[in-house]
Amino acid sequence: MIDWLQHQTGGLLTLSAISIALLLIMIIRFKVEPFIALLIAGLLVALAAGLPVETLVGSAQKASGSLLEGGFGGILGHIASIIGLGTLLGAILEASGGAQVLTGSLLKAFGEKRAPLAMGLAGLIFGVPVFFDIGIFVLAPLVYVAAKQGGKSIVLYAMPLLAGLSVMHAFMPPHPGPVAAAGLLHVGLGWIIIMGLACAIPAWFVGGILYSTWIAKRVNVPVPEEMLAAAEEARGDDVKNPPSLGLVLGIIAIPLVLILAGTFGSILLSKGSRLYGVFTFFGTPAVALTIAVLLATYLLGYRRGMTRDQLTELTGKSLRPVGMILLVVGAGGFFGAVLSATGVGKVLATSLADMGLPVIALAYVISCGMRIAQGSATVAIVTTTGIVAPVVADLNYSQPQLALLVMSIASGSIIASHVNDGGFWIVSRYFGLSVKETLQTWTVLETVLSVVGFIMASLISLVV
Repeated sequence: MIDWLQHQTGGLLTLSAISIALLLIMIIRFKVEPFIALLIAGLLVALAAGLPVETLVGSAQKASGSLLEGGFGGILGHIASIIGLGTLLGAILEASGGAQVLTGSLLKAFGEKRAPLAMGLAGLIFGVPVFFDIGIFVLAPLVYVAAKQGGKSIVLYAMPLLAGLSVMHAFMPPHPGPVAAAGLLHVGLGWIIIMGLACAIPAWFVGGILYSTWIAKRVNVPVPEEMLAAAEEARGDDVKNPPSLGLVLGIIAIPLVLILAGTFGSILLSKGSRLYGVFTFFGTPAVALTIAVLLATYLLGYRRGMTRDQLTELTGKSLRPVGMILLVVGAGGFFGAVLSATGVGKVLATSLADMGLPVIALAYVISCGMRIAQGSATVAIVTTTGIVAPVVADLNYSQPQLALLVMSIASGSIIASHVNDGGFWIVSRYFGLSVKETLQTWTVLETVLSVVGFIMASLISLVV
């Protein structure tokens, strides 16, 4: 039995299935923190697979070459600075009043009749540097006012905004999910940005504009008076002397442009040339984000009256949630390293080849299952990538193909948000929707975004 479990195809596949089931039971049934659950599942699978203890945890004298430290450190060394800097950038943009400037300018430009489109674009643009829940907290009051002025269901204005925030959070750096997946699959963030936009924008249009317009005619929810009062109070506390729209858009665009320049520079320029070195240096994600954070700190912070103490407090407050995200990502890296070391990846690759099932479809299905079962998009992305990474290790995928695989996983990670997802309750609370109304609107919207994102990734994968 032990030999079958450790060396035979059926046994290794069974071991993989048991590890995923154990992981979900710990997270769902016993409410274990995801990073602890991933760590426990990885250790137990490694021991059950017969991996030597020295390989797994090293020795008392040296642990640096072990799967435990290598799995954690290998991924965190790549993504920690990116996630941290991206979080800081979003916090400074939010505190400076950049969100209000962006949304207000869009509403003015598009007019009352096209206010839903303006809210959707605001979510799409501001969703690049800002976490999903923060985007809701900041922009919800503007949704209340737009819905009251338009005299229509709040659903018509909230869903496009949520669609923009959601697709950016799932598909685009510097958000934790796509950055972690890129690190685990060793794909450049430039390609993640390109494929992320190619999948996110069609998904946003179908879900955030077409579906939202349709469902808003069927779910009529007026803006509660207490929300309007809160919006007016928030407007009274608006930042004095807010930044210009061009400055806000410029700071959001700087890291994306630099990273893309680095990606295309590595393709078009002669390796070893001075220009190649310049593009590579400034296109490195950590360097690009550092430049953006420094500019935002000065132009949106110090120059607009923020004190050093205020910026220090803002930095500390914004980085507190990042610790748990990094622990989850690190544990996911370890879990994936264990699966690779046990040989499960090669067995899965062979089985898929025999079945004729594309890896991109398998990744989507696994990610959907993880999302529906435990609710967290980040956990779904990290766990799925850890499972899939050993499968693609020997498949010689190109960078664009790997980026599309990340998009498939990201698409699955947002499907069918329901009561086990914190985002479900944030949407319900902030927009005054009942559980039934949230299921009719937000849950279906997330599913539309997921399916369209996966379709786009699959179609593009046929031609790259």
